[in-house]
Amino acid sequence: MIHFCTVKGKGYAPAETSADKYHGVAKFDVGTGTQAKSSGGAPSYTSVFGAALADEAARDDRVVAITAAMPGGTGLDAMAERFPARVFDVGIAEQHGVTFAAGMAASGLRPFCAICSTFLQRAYDQVVHDVALQRLPVRCAIDRAGLVGADGATHAGAFDIGYLANLPGFTVMAAADEADLMHMVATAAAHDDGPIAFRYPRGAGRGVALPTRGVALPIGKGRVIREGEDVAVLSFGGHLAECLAAADAFGDEGISATVADARFAKPLDADLLMQLVTHHRALITVEQGAMGGFGAIVMHELARRRAFDKGLVLRTICLPDRFIEQASPAEMYADAGMSAGDIAATIKDALTARAEVVPLRQIL
Repeated sequence: MIHFCTVKGKGYAPAETSADKYHGVAKFDVGTGTQAKSSGGAPSYTSVFGAALADEAARDDRVVAITAAMPGGTGLDAMAERFPARVFDVGIAEQHGVTFAAGMAASGLRPFCAICSTFLQRAYDQVVHDVALQRLPVRCAIDRAGLVGADGATHAGAFDIGYLANLPGFTVMAAADEADLMHMVATAAAHDDGPIAFRYPRGAGRGVALPTRGVALPIGKGRVIREGEDVAVLSFGGHLAECLAAADAFGDEGISATVADARFAKPLDADLLMQLVTHHRALITVEQGAMGGFGAIVMHELARRRAFDKGLVLRTICLPDRFIEQASPAEMYADAGMSAGDIAATIKDALTARAEVVPLRQIL
C-alpha cells in the first residue's frame, strides 16, 4: 500500500497557510499573496445566505448546518461564529454530509446541507436513497448555481435543476436576487414536508434592498413582475434583471412583454404557466441550468396540457453543452447567451417564427 499525503498549495507559502483561499483567484500579488478586493457594492449571494441562516438559527435552535470543507465558501462561517456547536464540517465527504443531514432530519432537527452544485453531484446516491425516498426534510442550499467565473468550468452548477427536480417529494427553488434568497432561506427553514433545495449564483447580488428578515414563500407559486401582451418571458434564477432589460428594449418597437419569475421548478406553478400561454403568442424560458432542466419541466407540462395545440412558440435559453469546453470565464459567459441582448434577440425570433413546436435543443 502506498500512502500519499498531499499539502495544499505545495510550494507557495500563502496558499499552504490559507485554509480556504486560492481555489479560484482574482488578480493577486505573487510576492505577498494578497488578492485584489472588490470595490464594494452589493453583497455576495453567499454572504447573504450565511447571514440569513445565522438569523434563522438564532430564532430556532433546531436549525443546524453541514458543510463539506467549505465553511467560508458556502457562507456558513457566519453561523459558525455565533453557534459553533451547530455547524458541522465533514471534510471533503459530501456523501457523508448528506446522510448525516438525513439522520439529523429524522431526529427532529432542521438541517441545512450547504454544498456547491457541482459537489452535490458526488452525493447523488445519498440524496436519492437517504433523503428523497425517506421524504426527510433536508434543506439543500446549493451555492454556485450556473456559471462560476474564476472557479472554472468544472465548478459550474449546470445539472442540479434536472437531477433534483426528478426526485420524488423534492421542492426545488431558485433565487432571482439576494432578497429573494433571504425569503427562500426562511421558506426552507419552515418546510418540514419533505426535502427542499434552493439554488443561487456565485458572486455579487443585484444590489436590491434587503428585508429585515426573510418571509416564507407560498410553495409552488411564481410571480408576475411586469405585464404585457405579445410575448411572455419566464425566468428561473438569478437573471431576472436581464429579462426585464430585454423587455425594456422592445418598448420603442411596440412589442409588449410579460416578465414572470417562476421561483419554483418543482412544484411548477402550472396556473401561472397556463396564464402565460393563454394570453401570449410565444413563451421564452430562461435558466442557468443545462438542457433537461427547467425548460424541459415547462415543456413537459405544456405537452401534458396540450398547450401546443394553441400554436404556441416556445424558446428555451439555457447553458449549452459546449460551455464546459470554454477556456476562460469571459468565453463561458458569452457562450451561454444569457445577456439582455441575447434574450431580446430570442424574443424577436420567437415572434416572427411560424407557430410550431421548436425542438428543445435549439439554443442561442
